[in-house]
Amino acid sequence: MDILSWFVAIPVLTVMAILFAKDLKQTRIISAIGMSAQLGLTTWLVYAYLAERAAGNAAAWLFKYDVTWFTSLNIHYTVGVDGISVAMIALTSVVIFAGVFASWRTDYLPREFFISLILLSSGVFGFFISLDLFTMFLFYEIAVIPMYLLIGIWGTGPKEYSAMKLTLMLMGGSALIMVGLLGVYFNSAPAGQQLTFNLNEIAANGIPVVAQQFFFPMLFLGFGVLGALFPFHTWSPDGHASAPTAVSMLHAGVLMKLGGYGAFRVAIYLMPEAAQDQAWIFIILTSVSVVYGAFGAVVQKDLKYINAYSSVSHCGLVLFAILMMNQTALNGAILQMISHGLMTALFFALIGMIYGRTHTRMINEMGGLMKVLPFLGVAYVIAGLASLGLPGLSGFVAEMTIFVGAYQHTDLFHRFVTIMATTSIVVTAVYILRVVGVLLFGPIRDEHHLHLTDATWWERLSTVTLITAIAAVGIFPLWLSDMINFSLRPIVERIVAAL
Repeated sequence: MDILSWFVAIPVLTVMAILFAKDLKQTRIISAIGMSAQLGLTTWLVYAYLAERAAGNAAAWLFKYDVTWFTSLNIHYTVGVDGISVAMIALTSVVIFAGVFASWRTDYLPREFFISLILLSSGVFGFFISLDLFTMFLFYEIAVIPMYLLIGIWGTGPKEYSAMKLTLMLMGGSALIMVGLLGVYFNSAPAGQQLTFNLNEIAANGIPVVAQQFFFPMLFLGFGVLGALFPFHTWSPDGHASAPTAVSMLHAGVLMKLGGYGAFRVAIYLMPEAAQDQAWIFIILTSVSVVYGAFGAVVQKDLKYINAYSSVSHCGLVLFAILMMNQTALNGAILQMISHGLMTALFFALIGMIYGRTHTRMINEMGGLMKVLPFLGVAYVIAGLASLGLPGLSGFVAEMTIFVGAYQHTDLFHRFVTIMATTSIVVTAVYILRVVGVLLFGPIRDEHHLHLTDATWWERLSTVTLITAIAAVGIFPLWLSDMINFSLRPIVERIVAAL
């Protein structure tokens, strides 16, 4: 088996092993071993990729593997990675590893829970390594479908409503993606030549501009639904609020990134002419997402809803940067996906840990938690500082790169929307500092909170893993930025050629 296929195989093998687990302890141990192996394989992949680049390997895609699935339709299982997909694989591995330990206390149907969670991660890994659009869409569905069960069974609050709303809206996005991919397929080759789903072959052949104008909005909207594009974002707050901790971590931290990655890798890359013509429409929508999400977070009192609306704003920045279509902004978009994935996973992990102790997520019912939960309090402050863009943490690197890239456009429209988007920085600081002030440093509102216990070893392992990654990106961003930039150059050249 090729090395990249192991990223799909390890979660599947872990799921099969869990089926034979005799009790909760074995289920936890098998899940932890499987995701630890996945994290180890990811560490090797990053090292191997950087070594190949240092050795002068100029190939756009490394570790490629191809086998035919359906000859008549020219559908292949084709996998390969560039710097962008390696970065997304690393993000996924860190988040699912932390998510397993954040779910250590799950005792209701634990076997089924970990099976669904880890199966979801296999779809995410498959999506990021796929170079065949049919295979990519298959893994996309594998990643999305388990969300219904994970929220509907193990969620809280109006979980059935939230699960159904999320599933129906994401399935609507999937329908648009499917139609868009079929449109790409039937326009993937000149008349008389064999049609293909291969991403690079389609890019080399080119898609007729008329077809681009029709299918680009379908693909961008389809992926944009998962990226919480306004006005299709309404599933996100309800879904995140009802989801169990690890599911919120994986969904906001990784699954929403499938939307940005797909919009960039498929819609923008394959249809640059249509993207140039129609970008202004989606720039307006993403600008609304950025500002509306930030203001939406300000008025919330539930910790999960605050973070959910914050995710709408930060994921809006990803799509906003992608639509700017220059090297700097696109680099910032990928960095923002990594940064937001890490910090929102940390936020949801900490919210789940706090809720498990206080049995409330309402900030006006809590206060003074820094005195009784110092570890969790410090970790929450770090997550908040990353979210508002403190230098030295991942949020600053990503957002600064996005705004610098966006402001490189010299026309009035692009500069105006960039200035509007930057207002989200101030609004983010308002709701982060307000929550930290009330939650951690305000007066203790419930005397029962005086007897709370701080983080356990598995909770510390989960949070420290995420904090380390956030600091690593913030303090040493160049290795990641350079890796991403190398893979962006041919894409940017294709976009520039379409001008």
